[in-house]
Formats: sequence, structure tokens, C-alpha cells
Amino acid sequence: MNAMQDKNMPSDPAENPWKRRFVILVIVTVGIPAIVGLWLLQRFGGDMPVDYKSPTEHFKYGSTGGEHEMGFPYWIWKALPEVCPQYLPGKGYQSLGMVYEKQPDGSDKDLPIGTSKRRFQGIDRVFVNCAACHVSTVRTAADTAPTIVLGMPAATFNMKGFEEFFFRCAADPKFSKEFILPEIERQGANLDLLDRYLVYPVAIAIMRDRVLALAGRFDWVFKQKEWGPGRVDTFNSAKVIFNFPMAHLDPKEFDAPADFPSIWRQRQRKEPKEMQLHWDGNNTTVEERNKSAAFGTGTTPPTIDIARIRRVEDWIMDVTPPPFSDFFPIDDKLAAKGAPIYKEYCAACHGASGSDFSGEHVGQVVPLAKIGTDRRRLDSYTYTLAVNQATLYAGYPWRFTHFQKTHGYANMPLDGLWLRAPYLHNGSVPSVRDLLEPAAKRPKSFFRGNDVYDPARLGFVSNVPEANGKTFFRLDTAQPGNGNGGHEGKAYGTELPLAEKTALVEFLKTF
Repeated sequence: MNAMQDKNMPSDPAENPWKRRFVILVIVTVGIPAIVGLWLLQRFGGDMPVDYKSPTEHFKYGSTGGEHEMGFPYWIWKALPEVCPQYLPGKGYQSLGMVYEKQPDGSDKDLPIGTSKRRFQGIDRVFVNCAACHVSTVRTAADTAPTIVLGMPAATFNMKGFEEFFFRCAADPKFSKEFILPEIERQGANLDLLDRYLVYPVAIAIMRDRVLALAGRFDWVFKQKEWGPGRVDTFNSAKVIFNFPMAHLDPKEFDAPADFPSIWRQRQRKEPKEMQLHWDGNNTTVEERNKSAAFGTGTTPPTIDIARIRRVEDWIMDVTPPPFSDFFPIDDKLAAKGAPIYKEYCAACHGASGSDFSGEHVGQVVPLAKIGTDRRRLDSYTYTLAVNQATLYAGYPWRFTHFQKTHGYANMPLDGLWLRAPYLHNGSVPSVRDLLEPAAKRPKSFFRGNDVYDPARLGFVSNVPEANGKTFFRLDTAQPGNGNGGHEGKAYGTELPLAEKTALVEFLKTF
């Protein structure tokens, strides 16, 4: 009886070779691939930007989304200045005017202000953000430490040099794993086996191909006159997005450098009335202007990080510039004499003060025939470009609807005026004091890129070619796009007596 029961009972799967083989087959065909798939998903999936609680830290280092398409793998970014030093004017990204904060031990932080990091597709990526163009430094004397100022124009940053560095390095034979990987290891990366033998070699090859492809589209940059630090040819770069035939555009559209703007007190530029923004007033919406600017940080309509850009927008709405008096003394009696002169000649176009933007013509475009400043920046922004910009973000709630072609330059409020030198839209006049002279008496050439300030003339020191081992850029006002004419005549104060000009400059220090 027991033998019959044993014979009829189900056999142990472990003793059944077919069932054992089935279990092994399931493990091999399903279990192991599932485990590998989950590991690959964990290793190469995810999209994690580095975030910051502080709004100022977020402004300095937070992501706009540009790392997705344009981001350099972190260790490639770190290695390239050592792999291709011949394409830099000096040591590292600092030589291009990028600003590094100091750590407690006195060494530079890992990344310069104006760069963000995001882990995407299994690798840390780095690219620029808004602060790259809107942070700089000020020194009260050549032998003093620099003060970092958020929101001011990036007066030392050489964007053209920045672009050309990567384009030239990508075309160099040293942009290869044989040169970059040893430098990465020398810098202490301690890459794991997968990163060393697969991820970074593939990333190096992909980045080289991408940068070279981009260099072909930006070939026009190499053919332009040097912009120098603190300037960018904004809207010719935008034309590349729309595949404009750059080689066939009107030559008058090129060589159109313009100064980086300041970005303080943005709320007052939209309330109680919307001002015309950008140098030529081609948009009246702060949010559209911001999203347009984000393209310069490598974003595209599908990759733009709206939530994190909104954090920057919220911060710049009410941030204010540091007062001149925190750095230099102001002669209050002399400034008081300059106040009525400013009111008579300047307030209607530039606001009642540095914090009060009220004025009949503030934020409105003045026809070029009246203002008379260099026209290249105006001509570079064409009606055709405006039409094309209206197609950006098609299908998104934030589609552009406010870009328009104008025929002059906008009157800007003067908040933080002292930190916005050089002056005019193309930065062709080194100081406020020089701007109060007729064009014929303004400097024909001067040096840009010095962060030492000249409080008497209200501008950065511009008459020395080098200092502290750094060579500055010589701006020649005779070159296309660099004209220093306009904003002159009785209405603009250039015919005032010397004493009144001196008083007016003193009053402008209170802005």
C-alpha cells in the first residue's frame, strides 16, 4: 500500500529533470535579463539635476536644461583645458573670464559660476546657465581681492573665445580617448571599469562629433571681428536654430556685438507697464525674453527646464544691485547739485532714479535716426527672424507671441548704472564721463576686461593693456559694430559745462 502511494504522489521538482530545466530556462531567459535590465536602467536611466535650496546658489549653479543636448561629460569638461591649452589665452576657463568662487582652503571651487551639473543617461554633464552672462567681479584697486556681483553684466567673460576653444579643441587630434582619459585619471577621477573602458570612450567620440557638427553651423563666428569680453552677437546665433543660410545673409547683419545686460529689478520692467526689452526693444514680455535667452544655455523646446528657469525668474524679479557707496564714497553735496541736471536731461528716458523707473519715455524705442548709435545690432535682428521666432514652442502653452522688428533702440532704466560699463548697447564708450562728451572726443580705442573700477569716471579702468598677468581686449571703435557715435547733442547733456557734467556723474553714483 505504501509503495502504491509513493508511486502515485507528485515527484519532487528537484528530482524532475524537465522541471529543473524549465526553471533554469526561466531564470536564464527572464530572470537574468530582468536583473540586467534593471541594473542598466539604474545605471543609465534617470535625469537628476543638482539642486540648491538657496535662490542665489540656484542662480549661480542651477540647471536650465541645457545639459541634455549640449552638456559636456563632467570629466571631459575638466580635462579639456589641460588637453588643449594652446587654444586658451591663459590657464583654464579663468583665462576666458569665467568667475570662480573660493573654497575655505583658498582653492577655486570645482566649477565656475554660471555652470550647472545634471546626471543624465548615466553620466554627469556640465553646461552654462544664466549666470555665465550675468555675473562678474569688481575690484576697488588692482591689489585688492575681487568682489563677485550677481546680476551685473559678465564684463570679463569672453563668450566668443569660449565657443572657439571648444570648436578648435574638437578639431585637434588630442580630442581622443588616448589623450583625454589619462588626463581625467591624472585629475583623480578614479573612474570605474565601465566608465573607463566604455562610457567615457564613447562619450568622447560622441562629443567630438557633436561639437564638430556644431562648429560647422557656427562657422560664421570665426569670420567675425572679435567681440571681446562682456559682449555677444546675440541674434545671429539665434538664426542658426532656424537653419538660416548664414553664408548668404546680408553682410550688414553680421559684426553686431552687444553688451551683456544687467538683470536686476525685472518686476519693475513689467509692472505697472511692460517695457520694450532687449537693446532694440523687440519684446515686451519678461518671461518670453527669459526663455529666448535660455537657448543660449543650450536648451531646446523639448529639453528646457521650465520649473528651474522659473526659480531664476522669481529671483531676478526683485533682486537689487549693490550700491556704489558700499565700495566708494559719494560726495553728497555734489550729487545734490547733479540731481536737477539729471531730471532735466535724463529722467524722461531713463527714470526718476535708480529705483524709480517712472518717466515718459522709459522702456520705449527711440528711432535710430534720433539716437544715432551704431546700427549693426539693430540690423542683425531682422523681420524674418522675428517671424521664425513665433514658431518656437508651437504647441506649448508658452509659445512666443511678442517678438517684433523695431527701428531703433530702447531707453533703459539705469539701476546699478555704475556696474554696467562700458556704455551704449555695444559697449563702445568706457565710462559715463566719456559718454557725456561728443563722439569726436570719446576714446577711439580702449581696453575691455579689467575689473578694477575707476570711481571718478564711473567705469572700469580702460587705459591699461594688461594687469596681474592678464591681457585685456583692445576695442577699436572704427571696426564694424563698434561705433561710439550717437547719444549726443544738447538733449543728451554732451554740451553741458564741465562743472555740471561732474555733478551729474556724482548723482549717477547713487543709482
